[in-house]
Amino acid sequence: TPEDLPAAARDDGKVIIMIDPGHGGVDPGAIGKFKTREKDVTLAVSKLLRDIINDIPGYEAHLTRSTDVFVRLGDRVRMAQQKKADLFLSIHADAHDNRLVRGGSIYVLSERASDREAERLAQIANDGDRVAGLDLSHEPDDVRDILIDLSQRETLNQSAQLAKTILDTMNREDDLEMRHQVIKFAGFRVLKAPDIPSALVELAYISNPLDERNLRNPTHQRLLADMIARGVKAYVEKLK
Repeated sequence: TPEDLPAAARDDGKVIIMIDPGHGGVDPGAIGKFKTREKDVTLAVSKLLRDIINDIPGYEAHLTRSTDVFVRLGDRVRMAQQKKADLFLSIHADAHDNRLVRGGSIYVLSERASDREAERLAQIANDGDRVAGLDLSHEPDDVRDILIDLSQRETLNQSAQLAKTILDTMNREDDLEMRHQVIKFAGFRVLKAPDIPSALVELAYISNPLDERNLRNPTHQRLLADMIARGVKAYVEKLK
């Protein structure tokens, strides 16, 4: 029956997407050689992505932040739940000690990281609340400590499908450099909504001079947003 389908596959209303620009406010995220701040890039691309999605009939997009403010990780998830979002996309820009490393990646939640780099990135993203000086004593110390029960497994499966479809779409665009050709797994706290398929997009490496220059370029920002939006639409269409 239609009620048994994932929400994004139903025809009884708009597909609601919550877009989460990573970092913000006192948490600048990664900073490039030319002083580009991750929080600014993620907000710019997220706004473009919101506008592109809102132009698609039957779709509705919202942002967890629309200005340079700090939003704690748990609140980002709760915003998606309050809006009854069908999908959650967190937008970030990567950093690496080796400035030669470049390209985008896409992550989904897992109790175990797929590799050391994935684990390192999750730790950096999860430290956002600590940077703001918040008391997280009531929050789980680590997403890997969350017991993923049977009710969450379908959400995780759909998250993987969402991430793979976006990655495949971005890989087909010659002007986008993707570092990983497969989706990655890590314990990102912001992806832990048990009932909303979620993915985290690392747009590129802000620590790489060429990637940083592209991330500052409005034309390239729009290309990134457009490819992500196409991936989202392709995922939803496959469910119907």
